[in-house]
Amino acid sequence: MSAVRRKFGDEYQAVGPARSGSRRERQRFVDKNGRCNVQHGNLGGESSRYLSDFFTTLVDLKWRWNLLIFLLTYTVAWLVMASMWWGIAYLRGDLHEVRDNTYDPCVANVYNFPSAFLFFIETEATIGYGHRYITERCPEGIVLFLFQSLLGSIVDAFLIGCMFIKMSQPKKRAETLMFSHAAVISQRDGTLCLMFRVGNLRNSHMVSAQIRCKLIKSRQTPEGEFLPLDQCELDVGFGTGADQLFLVSPLTICHEINSKSPFFCLSQRSLRSEQFEIVVILEGIVETTGMTCQARTSYTEDEVLWGHRFLPVMSLEDGFFRVDYSQFHATFEVPTPPYSVKEQEENLSLSSPLNSPVDNNKSRREQVCSLDCIDIAGQKNKLPFKLQISSRKGDLPRRALSVSSSNIEKTCSTGDLWKIQEINPISEDSDTRVQLKALQINAEALTQSTGVLELQKNPPNICALKMKWEDNFPAKLKKMNSDCLS
Repeated sequence: MSAVRRKFGDEYQAVGPARSGSRRERQRFVDKNGRCNVQHGNLGGESSRYLSDFFTTLVDLKWRWNLLIFLLTYTVAWLVMASMWWGIAYLRGDLHEVRDNTYDPCVANVYNFPSAFLFFIETEATIGYGHRYITERCPEGIVLFLFQSLLGSIVDAFLIGCMFIKMSQPKKRAETLMFSHAAVISQRDGTLCLMFRVGNLRNSHMVSAQIRCKLIKSRQTPEGEFLPLDQCELDVGFGTGADQLFLVSPLTICHEINSKSPFFCLSQRSLRSEQFEIVVILEGIVETTGMTCQARTSYTEDEVLWGHRFLPVMSLEDGFFRVDYSQFHATFEVPTPPYSVKEQEENLSLSSPLNSPVDNNKSRREQVCSLDCIDIAGQKNKLPFKLQISSRKGDLPRRALSVSSSNIEKTCSTGDLWKIQEINPISEDSDTRVQLKALQINAEALTQSTGVLELQKNPPNICALKMKWEDNFPAKLKKMNSDCLS
């Protein structure tokens, strides 16, 4: 594993001599001009595949090799065909009978190799000066003439077509598509974004222009496999359609850094130690030729500026918009948090009001209050049925208790006022009056101890009331009621 990492990872991360005061020069996967730094070697028997697509192989060759093949093909073809015409004249004896006016040769006025070569050129280029021509007494010359015409048409179509396609390749169109020298990271619409700029120098448009981004970074899988050039897609608006460009003026391409982004944990400090490369691919159809064009560039970690923003290049002139390409690559610093998006979300979650200590204490107090009320309600259910308060007036205490939130908390915490309601077996009308009177107890009475409130919750005027339903009391309660009335 260390050997693989040393062979691929380290060479990819840094190559070349170290520069003083700066990081070592990185080996780029894609150059700034879009050329891919990949060479294929040790093909073995697979090299024959290039011959199966010979036309594409010729188009892919460099111009110097194309011109050399072009010249050699025509030169060799002309020499071979001229030799064949000279051979026919030599075999027929036309070279020896050149001075005989009564002799009819195969080709008139062909008496040596230069004259045979000139005859081939005149025939191939359809010049036809009229001095050299084929006679009807030479069938082999007629067959060679037909073969020459067919072969010449094939060679012309192949080589001229190859040269035309190579000259009209859209690679040169990509030279007029610009990318900013550096990418920037700053906030846009409250979100941390990675941005770079693209522009079109020509007035002709790129039809159906689309942009894509790839993050190339070494990583190791959980299984231990080391991937030296792992490719990861960067979302530049694929879901929203923002990757479809109307490229008539410079545009700033934006990648939103969120939880799905590979830069979710990237901060200003970690950017200095990260090693990655962002490959940008811009594709479109050339409006003038209808051919598909692709422009590429890349940004390494040294070319990503944290806390910067691009300068505006558009200005409104008299009746048109003007683009100032002198400011195309210029940036300026803006206030940007040095933290990653992950750290910012963690800080927001820690400082959220839902997780504050005050709210935790309040929730505990509410829980204690609710438990007290539940316990009191359970004690109420333990009393005899006839001693329980009638349910028709059950909502009245709740409506009265909602007058003051502070009184509610004190009442629920002690449970004293609810005990007053449960213990006093009185009629419905007197029950209403007693509850209203209990709710009017001042703040000092509520802050007193439970024992003091127990002395105040049985006023003597309650026992003096006439009960219509005392016959339903048990014997002990009847005796207590009679003693109270006496």
